[in-house]
Amino acid sequence: MKIHASPDAWDRQSNVDFFVEVNGRFLGLQIKPVATYAFITQIVQEQQGQAATHALFAAKFGGSVFYVYSSSGTAGKEKVIQNIEAIEAIRAEIERLNAGI
Repeated sequence: MKIHASPDAWDRQSNVDFFVEVNGRFLGLQIKPVATYAFITQIVQEQQGQAATHALFAAKFGGSVFYVYSSSGTAGKEKVIQNIEAIEAIRAEIERLNAGI
């Protein structure tokens, strides 16, 4: 599926960096760079603060918003997803939206 950059309004109002369209509905992606574990406390606080805007996004567009944590790979250029369990959750959400649920 194609991943699109969110319109500026979605980023500001819903805290969604990217989106995927599935059957006329949208799921959101919030990308967070994670350099070290020192950022985890800050990320948890951001998630708690963004929960309401993500709920509004889901109510309006039909899909959930997922956090993807990334860090630089060994060569420093590529990005590596740190929470790979998010991939399966996103896949399940795409299947749910495809099913019209």
